[in-house]
Amino acid sequence: MSTIKSFEELPVWKDARKFANKIYNLTKKFPKEENYGLASQITRAAVSIGSNIAEGFDRYSKKDFIKFLVIARGSISEVQNGLYIALDLKYINQNDFQETYASAKELGKQINGFIKYLRSYNKNFSKNDKINEEYNKYIFWATNT
Repeated sequence: MSTIKSFEELPVWKDARKFANKIYNLTKKFPKEENYGLASQITRAAVSIGSNIAEGFDRYSKKDFIKFLVIARGSISEVQNGLYIALDLKYINQNDFQETYASAKELGKQINGFIKYLRSYNKNFSKNDKINEEYNKYIFWATNT
């Protein structure tokens, strides 16, 4: 079975990248005065999700990788909080809120499934022995339970 050799191959990173782009497009609707306020905060948190997945992948221990995935999960919560504020301030409508919040929740489930997989994966991996693609089973399980 083949192994994943770079973070770009991780489905969870690919989805985090798509989510960050979605957030950037959403915050374009915000008033100009929010460019350095709420819009900036939400977009930085969204970018942080994929950045932490990538950085964690290139660490030398499973423990470090999990730590960075937990940080990525926290960034999802930060985005969700910002979405509530944007909704309250009427920068986004209810439909945009619900759709984006649901996307964030799904990404969080994916990350949780990946964390569960890594914690159950007995073999310590190093830079030369990356995570087996079998973790997709855990992603599937996490997003369907």
